[in-house]
Amino acid sequence: MSLRVFLSIMVAACAATAQKYDGPKPPKPDLPYIKHADKLLATEAVEAKTQKKKDDTLYTVDGANSSAKTPLAAPVLLFESAKINPANLQLFRMESKDGHREFVVRASDEPIRIEVTKLSDTLSKIEPYNGLDPGEYALLAGGSNQVFCFAVF
Repeated sequence: MSLRVFLSIMVAACAATAQKYDGPKPPKPDLPYIKHADKLLATEAVEAKTQKKKDDTLYTVDGANSSAKTPLAAPVLLFESAKINPANLQLFRMESKDGHREFVVRASDEPIRIEVTKLSDTLSKIEPYNGLDPGEYALLAGGSNQVFCFAVF
């Protein structure tokens, strides 16, 4: 009897995890979109300028604020991958200084923790583990200067 119950629970659990995502899908690949109910807001995709100092790398982006803004402290981002592996994305907090935004990547520091969940072969959901404070943020595509910026207000 207990084996039947166990098998029934396992079948139900597998069925629940096999449900497909049926929400809005990103119109462009390799660009994270912030999900706002049934609408998607593209993040600001830019090539950051870099400057190396010993073991640190300073990334700089023009403009004091991102054009992509969300009121959500725990934003959900959807990402359709073609060339960029979503598992290689890293989240950093940016500082606004003198009309630009910047962040430093140090060998001793870790980026903000994110969770990447596969929704299909190419579609992934990206979420911070903890809520984000109001401010400017960037997803850095590992191994490049490509950043995807957004602001939490």
